[in-house]
Amino acid sequence: MDPLSTLPSLAQTIAAHGLSTRKSLGQHFLLDQGITNHIVRYAGDIGHCNIIEIGPGPGGLTRSLLAAGAKKLFVIEKDERCLAILQELKQAAGDRLDIIHGDALEVDIVAAVPPPRKIVANLPYNAGTAMLLAWLDAIYALPLRTGERPFESLTLMFQKEVALRIVAAQGSKDYGRLSVLCQWLCDCRYDFELPAAAFTPPPKVDSAVITLTPRAAPLVEVDKKALELIAAKAFGQRRKMLRSALKGLMIPADTLLAAAVIDGSLRAEQLEVTAIGRLAQAYRELMG
Repeated sequence: MDPLSTLPSLAQTIAAHGLSTRKSLGQHFLLDQGITNHIVRYAGDIGHCNIIEIGPGPGGLTRSLLAAGAKKLFVIEKDERCLAILQELKQAAGDRLDIIHGDALEVDIVAAVPPPRKIVANLPYNAGTAMLLAWLDAIYALPLRTGERPFESLTLMFQKEVALRIVAAQGSKDYGRLSVLCQWLCDCRYDFELPAAAFTPPPKVDSAVITLTPRAAPLVEVDKKALELIAAKAFGQRRKMLRSALKGLMIPADTLLAAAVIDGSLRAEQLEVTAIGRLAQAYRELMG
């Protein structure tokens, strides 16, 4: 018999350890195994990969990943109160589970976990975007340094408003800097939504699961810092026309727009990711 199948339920495990959520850690436990199994299905084939889970807490998603046949699962947990529960899971899973006690914002995942890697995680609301931005840095920089792709995919749960910003299409109210950066480097897929009632305790907002699959190459070959600068300026005053929003750069806005062959009367939300990339390319070229 599979040792994992003999474990107490999540609710029983939490009660036995007296575990409660901490607002300071952005914790909301997902106890429904049907939902955690559903998340894992969106991650695709996990049997050939090293899987990384952030903030496993009492281990609901962890159980689903192990049950689905993860080759090796690395969990990164900041809350030391959860370590005893995770150790019980490790006794059942054996060498297939490694526990890293630390803050995921400070752990070098690429150094800690050998390739191939996938991230599957219910991210804490208070740090999820910061984690994503750090992983995007790796997706951009590692191929330039070593030719290696850091991740095969990232299946992540965010609060719904953040998920919508990541996948937003050109012209929508949610389309902005985060959309551009994510879609420049990754194919971004909106998987499904979860109501607040699915969590214990229920948060004040709904959640959504998305999957990011790093592209073989960015949509536009351009320096990431230049793209971030142009996107920040363009969307910083999103209701203004580009010729006004792009003022204050070291290159005059009209010169920059002419070099990129972009109409200065447009607004940032009207530009495709590739057009914003052209602006960044032109900026770097004009800066020399």
